[in-house]
Amino acid sequence: MSTANSPENTSGRGNKPPLALIAGPTASGKSDLAVTLAQAIAERGRRAEIVNADSAQVYLDLAVLSARPSEQDMAGIPHHLFGAWDGARPCSAADWAGKAAALVAEMQAGGTVPILVGGTGMYIRTLLDGIAPIPQIEASIRDEVRAMAQADARAALEREDPHAAARLAPADTTRTARALEVIRSTGRPIHQWQRDKSGGIGTDVTLHPLLLLPDRDWLYERCDRRFSLMLDGGAVEEVRALLARNLDPALPVMRAIGVREIAAWLEGELSRDEMIRAGQLATRQYAKRQYTWFRNQPPEGWPRVESENYDVERVFESLLHF
Repeated sequence: MSTANSPENTSGRGNKPPLALIAGPTASGKSDLAVTLAQAIAERGRRAEIVNADSAQVYLDLAVLSARPSEQDMAGIPHHLFGAWDGARPCSAADWAGKAAALVAEMQAGGTVPILVGGTGMYIRTLLDGIAPIPQIEASIRDEVRAMAQADARAALEREDPHAAARLAPADTTRTARALEVIRSTGRPIHQWQRDKSGGIGTDVTLHPLLLLPDRDWLYERCDRRFSLMLDGGAVEEVRALLARNLDPALPVMRAIGVREIAAWLEGELSRDEMIRAGQLATRQYAKRQYTWFRNQPPEGWPRVESENYDVERVFESLLHF
């Protein structure tokens, strides 16, 4: 994230309108904190509204499995881009960023403070830094790359784009495939395209970010408990409804945490106990990946809260006194 790196863009007062950002792994308490912050802003005579930045919570079909805030959770604070996409239509980072940028601009024009909240780093990065103008990938190349085993794709990437291979984990199948298809389709490595990003709003706002990185044992226990509660709260019915739609299993909504595990149980491939363990493990692994990303990728100047206990007045002092 480059355009939002400068100190004047992350704290203090200025002529640029404020934008709050609360990010971190799943189950870290982002949604509750966003509402608390919005209420604190309202107490000071300003209006605040929340914009979702989570790639699962955008889907209408995943209210339970994405832990989408309920009306009660929202506490009267307007929430946007939650359940805004039908599962049959993928929501890319560019799709989301386009909608989010328009919402942020509209809110700021009316004096409202937008609060971005979510755990999808690519969404946040695309909104703030913009998107690389990579041409559409040739279908034949995409199909060929996506059909490769990860070990083969990784070896090919090391030969054809060593720069990308050096910064990607060997097990990162999605980004490995993306980098490989870009170099093969355009003849230009992905990092060169990414230098030409455009459309980001990071330089047009006064950003007030906060990263939630609580104790991992505490976080993982919450992940386990949340998955169990989801099963009692409608997750099974949610997956049944998805399966009844006969959607492409490659769609993001069908690959969301919990969908495959519950589907395997419904189809008799797993026992209920096995399904619960698999779902909890998948949730913890996802939280771990998010934790690592938010610990290492955002600018060092972005505040990190490493405890589940924090004072909203203190961590958002510059915003609340903007």
